[in-house]
Amino acid sequence: MNAMETSNKLRNFIESIAKLGTWALAPLVVITMWDVIARKFVFIQIYMVANFGRIFESTLLQELEWHLHTIVFCLVLGYGYLHNRHVRVDFLREHFHFRTKTSIEFWGNIFFLLPFTLCCTYFSFVYMVDSFVINEVSASLVGLSHRWIIKCFLPLGFFLMFLAGMSVMLQLFTVLYQGATKSNTKAKLMVVDWPEDSIGQRGSKYDR
Repeated sequence: MNAMETSNKLRNFIESIAKLGTWALAPLVVITMWDVIARKFVFIQIYMVANFGRIFESTLLQELEWHLHTIVFCLVLGYGYLHNRHVRVDFLREHFHFRTKTSIEFWGNIFFLLPFTLCCTYFSFVYMVDSFVINEVSASLVGLSHRWIIKCFLPLGFFLMFLAGMSVMLQLFTVLYQGATKSNTKAKLMVVDWPEDSIGQRGSKYDR
């Protein structure tokens, strides 16, 4: 298996996890809408708590919203990087040629992104384990318990970001050192398909 094939497999895996994670948006929207409505019509909330349990209390619903939002955010971190949706210093980058951008991205991955995400994965895993050991609960007396469950998504999110960095780095390697170009590469990662480099937007001189 060559570098590009490995890159594509990592990309497909990360995209699959991200698409799965977006399903958390459905209950997030429903719970948020219910919480807003219940706050406006308090008698509904009182009735639901009295007949169906404290899960319908406003504090629990709000914390559940935060947890679902955390799930979505963590699971799409890698996807955002693969599809060039992160913040860049555009007033500098827009003047660089394609190969210059590729070199910056490649070495930036090796010296910054990959070590940083590995460190974050390790320490967030320790953070999750500590939460499990002490059976951490919400700081609110009426909040959710088992806080370690949501903290499991922190190391997972950082590790997915690490895999995204590996996927991009492998593709960058083929571009820089194995002669791959936009025209002969089928992968669709951001380093091969820079949006602003397309003909008609910036000009072919930047596509070198």
